[in-house]
Amino acid sequence: MAKIRVVLVDDHTILREGLRSLLVMQEDIEVVGEAGDGAAALELIRQVKPDIVVMDVAMPGMDGLEATRRVKKDFPETRVLILTQHDHREYVFSLLQAGAVGYILKKSGGAEVINAIRSTAAEGAFLPPGIAREVMDRYIQRPQAETGRPHLTEREKQVLRLIAEGKTNKEIAEMLYLSVKTVMVHRTNIMEKLDIHSRTELVKYAIRQGMISV
Repeated sequence: MAKIRVVLVDDHTILREGLRSLLVMQEDIEVVGEAGDGAAALELIRQVKPDIVVMDVAMPGMDGLEATRRVKKDFPETRVLILTQHDHREYVFSLLQAGAVGYILKKSGGAEVINAIRSTAAEGAFLPPGIAREVMDRYIQRPQAETGRPHLTEREKQVLRLIAEGKTNKEIAEMLYLSVKTVMVHRTNIMEKLDIHSRTELVKYAIRQGMISV
């Protein structure tokens, strides 16, 4: 029986070593490479063509969110499992919208990590039970498909409004009781949904939508 070929991507060497030590003991899993950032991960994926990439989000250079989008576009047969310390619902939805097929919390036990990899290989995705139903409901509603307009969540609208008002990521994080990394994920996801690539265009969009006054 063919082994599940896995690439580990995290900028912390000790975490990668820990995961590798866990996975090499499994007869059905093979770690075929490691990378410390998104750009290196993409090159490695091109070379070894893994089944699954276990991807950290917060990394220097190209982060895990952008790398996941690139994997989805350039290597559609490779599935990305996000490795993260955050479990905020909107944060998780952003990761899934970027192309991840599931996520694992860094505080998870070894058995759950192994189960996530095996489930992803066998079924194409892995979500902890607590969020699986919410994801299903979100995709069943499919508001963008119904309206023909990009759908922003309420949290994304809050972030967009504050960006348009000139607030920094740190200020937004403090106002909404989020981490700066979570705000950055929301900002990236908003720009991706709206196909907007600068703060100036975000401000113009917010004005057209009546989100801020001039």
